[in-house]
Amino acid sequence: MKRKTIPLSVPNLKGNELKYVTEAIETEWVSTGGLHINKFEQYIAEYVKTPNAVSCQNGTTGLHLALLLAGVCAEDIVIAPTLTFIAAVNPIRYLGAEPVFLDCDDSLCLDANSLEHYCSTECKFINGKLIDKSTNKHVKAVMVVHIFGNMANLEQIIPIAEKYNLKVIEDATEALGTYNKNKQFAGTIGVMGVYSFNGNKIITTGGGGMLVSQDVKLLQRAKHLSTQAKSDEVNYIHDEIGYNYRMTNLQAAMGLAQMEQLETFINIKIKNYQYYREYIEEIPHLRLLPFRDDIRANHWFYSLYIDDCFPLSHDQMIKEFYKHNIQTRPIWGLIHEQIPYRKFRSFNINKAIDYHKRVVNIPCSTNLTNNNMDQVVDCIRNMVN
Repeated sequence: MKRKTIPLSVPNLKGNELKYVTEAIETEWVSTGGLHINKFEQYIAEYVKTPNAVSCQNGTTGLHLALLLAGVCAEDIVIAPTLTFIAAVNPIRYLGAEPVFLDCDDSLCLDANSLEHYCSTECKFINGKLIDKSTNKHVKAVMVVHIFGNMANLEQIIPIAEKYNLKVIEDATEALGTYNKNKQFAGTIGVMGVYSFNGNKIITTGGGGMLVSQDVKLLQRAKHLSTQAKSDEVNYIHDEIGYNYRMTNLQAAMGLAQMEQLETFINIKIKNYQYYREYIEEIPHLRLLPFRDDIRANHWFYSLYIDDCFPLSHDQMIKEFYKHNIQTRPIWGLIHEQIPYRKFRSFNINKAIDYHKRVVNIPCSTNLTNNNMDQVVDCIRNMVN
């Protein structure tokens, strides 16, 4: 009998999702108005300890707003990691700015040493502005992505950014619930941060995102821009170009139910990661990539790293998993190698290339059973034998 497929990452909807969505439908507030939106924004803000939060249609729209509010415009440069999902970088181009791509460190996040090296050797700092010497363009901001629920080394990145007057935008779309030793949440340390509630994230609203900041004025402006920049809602008076970026009440209803379960989901993620690691450590030439031990990571995705001596390449491994109805994925294609971005500058990319060739992500849903994980591990063992 063919085994049921073990998916890579799917939602866990066993809480109050149906109840809250039904409430939204019964009140007939299903679009971008309704009490659930305000409640969801407040819930997120209280959880991550920011003054407020602004809902968006998805993480990408949140990043677009964050860059816009950071003052990024055409002819500026934004530093970005090459190892990330492309949605972290596309908003840079929406604004006409140019990315410069940097390497990752062993957390898979933007490498702080690479950031310092680029700023100090490839740029000049004049009158409070960092200028790229090769293009003479203003380096305005740095996009920091917290990969797979890990956390970038903001302890080192923030001082570098302050030294060179760079705005730090945190793409925390994969890192809701991750925090550092000071219990500062990913997404709340830079100028602005963004979360995603896509279907494969640790909590989901089917889509949707959230922008957070410690700056109340930035949050107010973000909400204004995300709701078509209405200065007079009754008479439809608009004072600038705005966007239709607000989340729907239906999405927010689901989000409220998901937030009620977030800490439970994180505990399950951690437990399952440890279960996997115990058995995978016994398999030669293969390891489960660690999360930083000085943070509380949400453990969103689990990544296998394949050494040279492992009998299968990462492509062969993925095909073998597929034969056994186990869904896995490689890490994303590096952004500096993607067709729309080949013309832009990349600076000393090394580790990202290695991780791209060797990482396979394995099933990590919060509704995985021990039996599911045993099947994954057994499949790997059979690749060795």
